Amino acid sequence: MRILVTGGAGFVGSHLCERLVADGHEVVAVDNFVTGRPQNVASLRDHPRFSLVEADAIVGLPVEGRVDRVFHLASPASPIDYVELPFETLFAGSDATRNCLERALADGARFLLASTSEVYGDPAVHPQVESYWGNVNPIGPRSVYDEAKRYAEALTMAFHRYKQVETRIVRIFNTYGPRMRVNDGRVVPAFCSQAITGKPLTVFGDGLQTRSFCYVSDLVDGIIRLMESDLTEPCNLGNPSERTMLDLAQFINAHTGNAAGLTHRPLPKDDPTRRKPDISRARAHLGWAPQVEFEDGMGRTVAWFREVLEG
Repeated sequence: MRILVTGGAGFVGSHLCERLVADGHEVVAVDNFVTGRPQNVASLRDHPRFSLVEADAIVGLPVEGRVDRVFHLASPASPIDYVELPFETLFAGSDATRNCLERALADGARFLLASTSEVYGDPAVHPQVESYWGNVNPIGPRSVYDEAKRYAEALTMAFHRYKQVETRIVRIFNTYGPRMRVNDGRVVPAFCSQAITGKPLTVFGDGLQTRSFCYVSDLVDGIIRLMESDLTEPCNLGNPSERTMLDLAQFINAHTGNAAGLTHRPLPKDDPTRRKPDISRARAHLGWAPQVEFEDGMGRTVAWFREVLEG
């Protein structure tokens, strides 16, 4: 197939492009490089079935020729981004999503929206199941991302219901792996870079808040399975193994031999206290569950950050 991937030079997008090319497809990646980087797809640069178009999906999709699939991953996706790029984040969920859906409609292509577990906000239901409507502060500092994705889901379902576009929605939980930006504000890059440089790891609050970490190759496999499934309802993809921030910090300090310990800072406003996906729907409809063990995936990730920081 011929496949369009917005945000194709980003963290998850670049891994998705590599997998799709390896599976035999032609891939056109679109990225404006606000948070993505050309070097993320350097391994594909000379591949005859891959092309990279520098463009902003908010403005349009200057890609010639029909496509069979549209994966919409373009969006800033870290706490630092929400503060520095609030309008880009909102418009990635609104204008860019509409442009991608219009392209799918025009080409008769299937569309997948990369949504997020942030649509659940600071959840009052645990673990989070897709039928839960969430607990989101619509005017808080994280709202530009949370509400952009919630709107994008509504727009996607409207195109599905009223214009008969084949659509899929994935709600992505915390994902980690090589090619994360060193200073993007998320916990894994922060802990890895601090530990490798011999600094104390910054833990917010008491460190007992939880996340569920899924290695990027597992996520990509789930995304592709979802696109090729018949599931039109939102689907959680993430690792149901829940870990506290203290557990994560202690693992990374031990793995890197960092003796600087921890330092604590106040918990940011609206930071979710617990986050764990219910993946029953993914298991039943996609036959999917994470395969990469935490110790293995985190070891690969630390090694990548070490190479970047020391190289």
